[in-house]
Amino acid sequence: MHIKEALCMANDNPTSSDQVIPAAGNPAPYLQNRELSWLDFNERVLEQGADESVPLLQRLNFISIFWSNLQEFFMVRVGSLTDLSLVKKHIVDSKSNMTPSEQLRAIYLRCHELYPAYERTFEQVRLLLNKVGVTHVRPDELTDEQRSYLAEYAEANVTPFLSPQIINARHPFPHLENGALYIVVRLDEEADNAQDQAKSEHKKKDKKGKKSKGKPAKESTKNASLSQNVGAEGTMLGLIPLPRQCARVVKLPGDGFSFILLEHVVEMVAEQVFSMYTVKHTNVICVTRNADIDATESTDENDEDYREHMKRILKKRARLAPVRLESERELSDTLEPLLLDRLNLKKHQVFTTSVPLDLSFTWGLASHLSEKQCAALMYPPFTPQWPACLDRKRPIMEQVTAGGDVLLSYPYESMDPFVQLLREASRDPRVISIKITLYRLASQSHLAEALIDAAENGKEVTALFELRARFDESNNIEWSQRFEQAGCNVIYGFRDYKVHSKICCITRQTDDGIQHITQLGTGNYNEKTAKLYTDLSLITTSPTIGRDATEFFRNMALENVSDNYDVLWVAPLQVKPLILKNIDHQIELARRGEPCGLFFKTNSVTDKEIIDKIAEASQAGVKTVMLVRGISCLVPGVEGCTENVRVVSIVGRMLEHSRIYGFGPRANMKVYLASADLMTRNMDKRVEIAWPVLDEKLRDRILSYIDVSLSDTAKLRELLPNRRYTPLGFFAQVSPEGKTIRFDSQAHFMDEARLKARMNTEVEVEREVEKREAVAAAEPETPVAATVPAAAAAAPAGAATPATSEAATVLPEATSTTSGAAPADAAGTSEPALEPDAIEPAEKATTTAILPRVEQPPHKPSLLVRALAAAIRFSNRRK
Repeated sequence: MHIKEALCMANDNPTSSDQVIPAAGNPAPYLQNRELSWLDFNERVLEQGADESVPLLQRLNFISIFWSNLQEFFMVRVGSLTDLSLVKKHIVDSKSNMTPSEQLRAIYLRCHELYPAYERTFEQVRLLLNKVGVTHVRPDELTDEQRSYLAEYAEANVTPFLSPQIINARHPFPHLENGALYIVVRLDEEADNAQDQAKSEHKKKDKKGKKSKGKPAKESTKNASLSQNVGAEGTMLGLIPLPRQCARVVKLPGDGFSFILLEHVVEMVAEQVFSMYTVKHTNVICVTRNADIDATESTDENDEDYREHMKRILKKRARLAPVRLESERELSDTLEPLLLDRLNLKKHQVFTTSVPLDLSFTWGLASHLSEKQCAALMYPPFTPQWPACLDRKRPIMEQVTAGGDVLLSYPYESMDPFVQLLREASRDPRVISIKITLYRLASQSHLAEALIDAAENGKEVTALFELRARFDESNNIEWSQRFEQAGCNVIYGFRDYKVHSKICCITRQTDDGIQHITQLGTGNYNEKTAKLYTDLSLITTSPTIGRDATEFFRNMALENVSDNYDVLWVAPLQVKPLILKNIDHQIELARRGEPCGLFFKTNSVTDKEIIDKIAEASQAGVKTVMLVRGISCLVPGVEGCTENVRVVSIVGRMLEHSRIYGFGPRANMKVYLASADLMTRNMDKRVEIAWPVLDEKLRDRILSYIDVSLSDTAKLRELLPNRRYTPLGFFAQVSPEGKTIRFDSQAHFMDEARLKARMNTEVEVEREVEKREAVAAAEPETPVAATVPAAAAAAPAGAATPATSEAATVLPEATSTTSGAAPADAAGTSEPALEPDAIEPAEKATTTAILPRVEQPPHKPSLLVRALAAAIRFSNRRK
């Protein structure tokens, strides 16, 4: 999974398991089709591209996310429905009672509505970027100087890599790769006829020339030239695949950063490439293919290697049937039917758009700009902070085993402590084993390297790889091979269930017996997405959870679905039944007139049983709040059905990914964290884990997190009974001066994380100074140089004044407040920072409406300055 996918807003795309044969009757009024709800979600992503409060280059990236989301949607959901539409069995959607064919018609219709908004938003952002010196030039906007430059550039850097093809009786229509761009070239039929005549004339003259010797040289040269420029007969169409070896963004000469896309450069040289024909016109096209393929297809117990089977499946996916054709300009009356016939598509499956057909290039534009330009066009950089609850100078394992539970909140807090825990475990002689489930890993993963090191150090490492993690299969296959080579025990989970749980268990032998350190997460063990997705990660030494974790991995190794757990809820047997049971309890409380309530934070809600039960709770008077980023098949506020249900959504800079279940009123709500969304595929077809938050402080922290999220007035939007969402900024307040005040919860959490990290650093500095003061008081004969910071001691004599000493010894703000990893001298280890960009320029902390206003105390010298001044005074007294 490449980096752009770290910001990708799409849900994990479900399979056809959500398609069931429902009972007869009309669908309930509080239900809606999941595909149409997903398209509404993607529209909310696109609207971030139109949001003027978002920096321009970030707006362009949101448009790119909309594009990649839609690409994946067609590959998986539309592909799955296309397959279902061909099944003779009568299948309908359980929420809307629509057949697959009816759903497909509704999807294509809705997408044809979205494309014009997509074009308008892109063009608006393109023109605004042009004004600030980031100019995306189209072919008709080129200057003569730029055309001349491109002619030379193409000859040297593009033409040598082109592989043109013609299509005629002897050259069949080629396979068009999924998602690849092609320049389609329409060749003139009249020119073909003229060429046929020219060939005929040339043959006649050639025969005469053989009979009569001494043909004039001029005529001979003319005929030779003609023969060189005569193409194949019956050729109407040419294709040029976009070469992978060439840069997609071609920088143009001139002020600022002007560029043209590679496909338009290739279009410009098409006449030269097909010089033996007459080029009538060109276009850029892209085919999207069905990628929904059953990974269990053609497998049996005699398969020699499941990993090899998955490799074959991936190759097969690339050749599945097309489901969409896109073109930059309208296809001609001749070309459109030809392409539709060869691709077996219908006219409604064709989309024409002036937006580039592959927007992945947008993520690299910042690399062409100066720091000053990037600062104006992008969000201020944010690095996940070191959590304030952990001391960077002490081993993580020591802190975890000595203290209480640790809760990390990504991406506001860093994943580094957990990775460091694995590193320490790989070297700890008391560690016996490390077991972990791996669904999506970064292509370059420090976490994976730590596990491999553990195996090479003689630890028993068991890694359960889910090779069916959609579109991450190849990456997982490569990592699983590396793990096996290092001596890890690699298993692949179940035939019928994807293992989507996120759990790690470190087992140690201590003086008091066996100890388990268990980590449970709502998100993947992926360092890249941990910087962009909001997730929660619990690290605990609870013996009960540790025993459940051991039982879980035993069941995984034996491919055993079990409900034999004390604390954990494990799907497919437990999660949904226990959710339903807890909702039933709230219904009973409501009927008795006692306090009750429900809260769910999830990526999507599609499971009909859970939706029906929430509707039943609403009718009993249970107030329910649902924070749902993506699909909501539940429609709130429907009279007599879901009047007590509120569904809200946040789509912003960070991808909301954590799953939280809450049962009861806020005062005594039972809080569970989970890896599972409220979707049928998660509940019934995956191995998922939910677990209770038993520590009261951590529970209060999660409830506070929920409160702040629901207070958002910048990005939070509410689903209405008419199935539409409130517009952006709907909940914003207006000050007495008439100024609109918007509170962004994600920005608040970033500021809060920076503030906590800064305060934590100041405490560490204060402790260090106090320690040095104590040493100085206990050892009066100690030389002055030993009691002052090294930088001050190294300063020239005569420069040791309080003012200059402060400048020389104070910690750089970037290190103390924004670094994701400790400085080398503070960390007490030679391990490198987890990312090269871990240290970045400090940002000024901003306050928000949620943070209380703190009066600033009168300015006084820093602790370091006062310590240095005391040392100087002590030295003067000795003299």
